[in-house]
Amino acid sequence: MPPPETRLLRLRPLPLLLLAAACSFGLPAAEGGGGGGGGSCEFSVARGGELYSFNLAAPTAAHRHGVLSEDGFYKVAVNDSVLWFQLCDEMIFNFDPPVCFNCEDCGGPLRCGTQCSALVSNNIGGYDVCTTIGSLSKSHISLIDENNPQKGVVLKMFSSRCSISVSILCDSTVAQVPDKFILFGRCDYATTIRHPSGCARSVSASGSGWGWLGTLFVTVMGLLGGYILIGGIYRYYFLRIHSLEAIPNLEFWIGLPQQIKSIFVPSTRSRASYNRDDQGSYDPVNN
Repeated sequence: MPPPETRLLRLRPLPLLLLAAACSFGLPAAEGGGGGGGGSCEFSVARGGELYSFNLAAPTAAHRHGVLSEDGFYKVAVNDSVLWFQLCDEMIFNFDPPVCFNCEDCGGPLRCGTQCSALVSNNIGGYDVCTTIGSLSKSHISLIDENNPQKGVVLKMFSSRCSISVSILCDSTVAQVPDKFILFGRCDYATTIRHPSGCARSVSASGSGWGWLGTLFVTVMGLLGGYILIGGIYRYYFLRIHSLEAIPNLEFWIGLPQQIKSIFVPSTRSRASYNRDDQGSYDPVNN
């Protein structure tokens, strides 16, 4: 029986290989995460051979939280009505929280405004009454102008019976907070802000990234990593194979480089043999 130190050295590569397989198994998730529509504030659309991508929560040079308000909320007051909202997240109030009735579905009276993304307060009979008008889980992004993606996007949020539409106009130089809002119908609000996050990143839809070849490569690597990971765990813990032989089809993986090499080597050998045979049919000339 080998000494404990030798046995430990023989076992160490196995967890490392299983870890590498787990990492490769996670590649498809990492690749897919960057695509449009992957989050509540990500949006992509193709127009005229170009792919326009928006990520409203991504940091910019001057705004580390993207379009999100660094205060935790935006606030707009018009007459006796006050509108609070946050983009891409729920609101946070470290100061000046809403004080109103009927806030049960957005944090309750003690934490009013902290469990929704948009809230409006209207003075009714001398009392401030709140209504939840938007939730992070119920949101939708669309273009302001379907023919001009560079103009910006509209982020619309819903509650059970109300909504708020925030138009985010592209402005690469300044960020301008809203100073007014419009009420449509009974309980549908709209406002506008200007922000660099409203500007799209455009790339050629036909030549961006690896395309289908990259997707195929990542998918194959993910499936291969999953096969090695699951097979290795099964053989290591259930079949009690505590060595590198726990890797499924270890002989195949060890011999794979040689098999690949043999595909190209025979043709080289055959050409060399053919040249030698041609030269051997003639006797050397002695001077």
